[in-house]
Amino acid sequence: MNDILFERRGAAGIVTLNRPKALNAVTHAMVRALRAQLDRWADESAVTRVVISAAGDRAFSAGGDIRALYDLGKAGRHDEALQFWRDEYPLNAAIKNFRKPYVALIDGIAMGGGVGVSVHGSHRVAGDRFSFAMPEVGIGFFPDVGATWFLPRMPGELGTYCALTGDRFSVADGVASEIATHRVPSGRFGALLEGLTGTVSVDAVVAAFAEPAAQGPIAQRKSAIDRLFAGDMVENILLALDREGSSDSADAQWANQTAAAMRTKSPLSLKLALAQVRRGKNWDFGTCMRMEFRIVSRVIHGHDFYEGVRAVIIDKDNEPQWRPATLPDVGEADVERHFAPLESELVLS
Repeated sequence: MNDILFERRGAAGIVTLNRPKALNAVTHAMVRALRAQLDRWADESAVTRVVISAAGDRAFSAGGDIRALYDLGKAGRHDEALQFWRDEYPLNAAIKNFRKPYVALIDGIAMGGGVGVSVHGSHRVAGDRFSFAMPEVGIGFFPDVGATWFLPRMPGELGTYCALTGDRFSVADGVASEIATHRVPSGRFGALLEGLTGTVSVDAVVAAFAEPAAQGPIAQRKSAIDRLFAGDMVENILLALDREGSSDSADAQWANQTAAAMRTKSPLSLKLALAQVRRGKNWDFGTCMRMEFRIVSRVIHGHDFYEGVRAVIIDKDNEPQWRPATLPDVGEADVERHFAPLESELVLS
């Protein structure tokens, strides 16, 4: 299998995502292969750390193989589609609970499934091309791969902003949001990887290469984001943005643009994402993953995911017809049913 490569080099187990033409999108086979390899390396004493990076210079991983999941769902093969998430979410948990340092070298786009194989690692190193986003509400999906855990644990309301807007975080904003733990220039990634194959502690090696990060545009607006995204209803957040946009503040234009962008997203997805962020703050990691599986088990039987993928990825007309079409049409019961227990819950093992 050439889509994901494994190599033992010195003390390091090295993983390379190897689908550069597909922006290293994570397939089901890649999920299974990575989980099996991590299980082997966990028990191999000579491997003292794992390093994951990606081929090409455009993307670390732009997400999961959404088109394949769309095709399965449209064909009525929902159980096969769900098996992807039954395998992916325990992989995310295995990375978070991995007993050895797990270093993600992120130089390029990291979204969705690519975030799931990096953000839960002990060390997340951002290169010059680092670009992080959770844009799922724009395709009628929801922030998953553990987002219910990590979004509410970003400083202030940055996680809420991330979930509801899908905005991209640059390398500076990645560090400020604590998605990235270190910033290392892309040109030094090769030397960093070589250093990580030795026996010097991972903390010491990464620290030796790390450089301070500047302040990014999102972090510069953190006080405004914390103030405007603090609501417990999407409608109230939009109202706060509209008020800011009609003021003479320095953030008025940004507020109007942000509100306009949010209004193009799936109303149901927006409300699910806000519920995840607010509830996940009080849940442990396992609960967050089980709740995400509950949500995805309902989403794949709905309308908006297929309509969003059609509009954004397949036809690319960017004119999705959401159902329900407006935020007021999404009732509390519509949200709650996505969090309700399943007959067959996710097993994390």
